[in-house]
Amino acid sequence: MIVLKISNASEVVASKVGKFLELLTPDSIDHTTVEDQVIKKMIENLAAEGIKGEIAAINGLELDGENLSVHKGLKVRKHAAF
Repeated sequence: MIVLKISNASEVVASKVGKFLELLTPDSIDHTTVEDQVIKKMIENLAAEGIKGEIAAINGLELDGENLSVHKGLKVRKHAAF
């Protein structure tokens, strides 16, 4: 299993839509938007290489160095098989 933590979602959104619009959107929406785009691109690239699997965006997990914490309200926000 691979865990990917995106730590600069706000900066990515700001570079794509502009700093002013980024200031108007909550960080949770920024994370969701960036995660969804990363998932889409990962599926395209992995499928093109012939790799089959599943990918999910999960709320309630926190990666901090070598520690993985599970928080109350753990849920799968998005799931796709490829």
